Amino acid sequence: MDPNTPQLSFISIVDFSENARWLFLTPSVSDLLGYEPRELIGRPALELVHPEEFPKVKQMHYDTIRQDKAAVLAYLRMKHKDPIKGYILCAISRTVVYNVLVGSVSYAERGAKAMHNASTAQEVEVITKTAQDFQLRRWGDPSPMPPSPIPSPQASALLASAPASDTMLEPVITFAHMPSQSLRTALILERFSVRCPVIYCSNDLLLQTTTVMGRSFSDFVMPESEETVKKWIDVIKQWGVNERGQPSDGGFGFGKFRLCRSGRDSSVSQPTHGAQRRRDAWSSSKSPPARSNSSSNRSGGLHSQDSRQQRITPPPPREDGPFVDAIFSAHSDGILVILRYATGN
Repeated sequence: MDPNTPQLSFISIVDFSENARWLFLTPSVSDLLGYEPRELIGRPALELVHPEEFPKVKQMHYDTIRQDKAAVLAYLRMKHKDPIKGYILCAISRTVVYNVLVGSVSYAERGAKAMHNASTAQEVEVITKTAQDFQLRRWGDPSPMPPSPIPSPQASALLASAPASDTMLEPVITFAHMPSQSLRTALILERFSVRCPVIYCSNDLLLQTTTVMGRSFSDFVMPESEETVKKWIDVIKQWGVNERGQPSDGGFGFGKFRLCRSGRDSSVSQPTHGAQRRRDAWSSSKSPPARSNSSSNRSGGLHSQDSRQQRITPPPPREDGPFVDAIFSAHSDGILVILRYATGN
């Protein structure tokens, strides 16, 4: 990739705290907002939100965690480090991954890509009033996919006991005991590599961090799913290019495949069991016949048959990996993959 190519989106991770503190950012944050990752790590993400939008964004942060949301999109303004540039209209994606929020920040640009991003998201919320044209209405939907906040237990009690005229109370927001949510793991893959090595793993719930780091993502996909998953990633990479050919965000893709939790060497061709048996049988047919004595001939050649069976190498034992649901999304400096065990595993 040309080092002078502007990076139009970055991957980020924030915690469940009230101010959503940055835990991780990819380097392209400097192109988008002017900050180096080291300047933001540990600081509240909400301090970059426009003051007029702060209450709504804080409520959105709370609702996202409480409702365990995934692959949702919002449009809001974030402050650039350069005061002259002021606030930038951004598209913010987010998914709850156990005890953190994983997502991305990108320039909000009108056009076909914005339509694609919104159409693949599970939910779209527009915070900045001037960005209403980013809302996507699904066919037959009377409203543009707003979130449906679930009030906290305290708010529910207040609403139940309030008089009819007072039922428009604001939901209570408390971050004192935010729970861990779905058992999901987030991986970041190197985008500009055929092997797509893992450069970040958020937790050890599905895969061991020490095992996956630096290895090809294909090492953790069962052989029968490998080609399909590679095609998915190729499509995601194509989506993550804007109209000017620059690497950017590219909406969400969803799939299901079998995970190889222990890892394997995907650079070595894995034969199918049938092909392995045919090869073993062919090798046996080229081997010299087994020596037999008269007793074996009198008993119907059982000794000779047993010898042939011993020379046929059985296929390697098959590791039955679990099925996982996956969300794939492309960004300027990485492919974000979020995994969870599929229902029934």
